[in-house]
Amino acid sequence: MDARLNLFGSPLLGAALRHLNSAGKAVTESALPTATQELVKLRASQINGCGFCTDMHTKEAAKAGETSTRLHLVAVWREATVFTDAERAALELAEQGTRIADAAGGVTDEVWANAAKHYDEEQLAALVAIIAIINTYNRLNVIVQQPAGDYQPGQFG
Repeated sequence: MDARLNLFGSPLLGAALRHLNSAGKAVTESALPTATQELVKLRASQINGCGFCTDMHTKEAAKAGETSTRLHLVAVWREATVFTDAERAALELAEQGTRIADAAGGVTDEVWANAAKHYDEEQLAALVAIIAIINTYNRLNVIVQQPAGDYQPGQFG
């Protein structure tokens, strides 16, 4: 299976992706815990049906020390006992931020307030940014039907 379009082969998309990658780097270097970042990216990718990003962030999380049990349970985090309250708040924010079209009014005040109990303003900013960025990557990969399964941790730097 080949992608419909080489995202890095297009000068226009290559330039856009460099900017998107720079935005992602700012979040990666933030005070938001790495485990939370990967869990959020994984959950949004699952919701959006992005095989490439699901593959990538599962492998990156494992490389960073995430357990297979937690990775297997991200899709059913509400029923799992292996996530902290802070991680649960981030996952719920990610879900509502990803499913904007499904929810009248977008992210609820209750979900936002719960996230704000666990994260300071800069970490909330990082969560908002990472949710927006992963949704952009998901859409790019889904549109071009980017194949999944061959990603190697650290492949993009």
